[in-house]
Amino acid sequence: MNDLPPGGHIHLIAVCGVGMASLAGLLQSRGYRITGSDQNVYPPMSTYLAEIGIDVLTGYRAEHVTPRPDLVVIGNAVSRGNAEAEAVISQNIPYISFPQALGEFLIGGRTSIVIAGTHGKTTTAALAAWVLASAGLDPGFFVGGVPLNFGSGWRPGGASHVVLEGDEYDSAFFDKGPKFLHYRPTHAILTSVEFDHADIYRDLDHVKSAFARLIEILPADGKLVVCSDYADAIALAKAARSQAITYGERGDWTASDIEFRQGRTFFTPCYQGQSEGPLEARIIGRHNVKNALSVYAMARALGIPREKLLDGFRTFKGVKRRQEVRGEQRGVLVLDDFAHHPTAVRQTIDAVRSAYSGRRLWAIFEPRSNTSKRNVFEKEFAAALALADRVIVAEVFQPEKIPPGERLSVDRLVREVNRLAGVERATMIASASDIAAHVAHNARSGDVLLVMSNGAFDAVHEKILGALTA
Repeated sequence: MNDLPPGGHIHLIAVCGVGMASLAGLLQSRGYRITGSDQNVYPPMSTYLAEIGIDVLTGYRAEHVTPRPDLVVIGNAVSRGNAEAEAVISQNIPYISFPQALGEFLIGGRTSIVIAGTHGKTTTAALAAWVLASAGLDPGFFVGGVPLNFGSGWRPGGASHVVLEGDEYDSAFFDKGPKFLHYRPTHAILTSVEFDHADIYRDLDHVKSAFARLIEILPADGKLVVCSDYADAIALAKAARSQAITYGERGDWTASDIEFRQGRTFFTPCYQGQSEGPLEARIIGRHNVKNALSVYAMARALGIPREKLLDGFRTFKGVKRRQEVRGEQRGVLVLDDFAHHPTAVRQTIDAVRSAYSGRRLWAIFEPRSNTSKRNVFEKEFAAALALADRVIVAEVFQPEKIPPGERLSVDRLVREVNRLAGVERATMIASASDIAAHVAHNARSGDVLLVMSNGAFDAVHEKILGALTA
């Protein structure tokens, strides 16, 4: 499909998803005429699409593919039976999935560096793209977030490298394989392997089988940088034909002399015990030290001199919704984070506590993802949230989509947090407005509020800041 001439018409079904909207912008930058449709047309993606001049049709209807487009990209939010997708199939209009489109229109024959793993993909991919750009490589990239250095989650790039966040989620209703299998990886970073995406994976072994397939398609002359702190990741890496390079608490690459100061981190990358000299990075948390170490290890494996890497790490601004400061009122700081897995929740709480030492930390959590809405990690979420000084848990988002016997019990979760803490520090508050009112009444100057959800959370951040102001 990459022989479609500029000016060709590409239509995207479910265009308002974060990845699909970014794909629309990327395809438009390539000279194609883009239209899209979605059942839920709302900011921020609807605003972004309007700003770049892409018309969005509301709902899914057969007439949306008349006149006939040259190609249709069907998002993985679309199920078989969708009226618009069925019209595409019945009219024999060429169609592909979102990851297939990235393979065809962004990657092509370029050297692809795929960042995969249960945790840390977005930050690691954004950091890798910025470090390579700062080193003068001008990479293309596609990330499932908004790197603040670039202002958008994609860039075509002009050189031979492209960096992609490699999601293990399925591609489309007609392709249940992981997205990253379409990303033509030459090299890969594997940050972690744990159970997640309980809506599509049966168990940990099923998840591991997806990452095993990624490792299988790496070429013999490729590089696999894998975190040694996850036994399952190391076990999978043993089957790689490519060179496997380890990093973490132990391994080929380690980090020494770690210090956190005023929102920045200082550490020394060491290869097989030999120091490469100190490095400064604009990140917080030990988990992000490992993410940065993986990028450093990959860059050195690609032959990039150390001196060309330092400025990229030092000037990295982070990613929206990753420990992002949303505002401060009455001395109360409000942060936003995408954490929705118990490991990510624990790591984020640890990172924020280290960055804002001595301040009372609130964890405000919405069970919204398909995994967090289930009871599979109920005890693990409780243990992670109990690390905060105050805890608020919202009601389960769209609980009707999870069978009652599999659904997370917020009441049980709150009771377990309080049992582990030994004091009453957790409470359930259903709505964003009620959370904001509770915070405004109970927060004090110096508090840090860490809001965690993988969705909009009913604009709770703005409501909290507004209530604090009032």
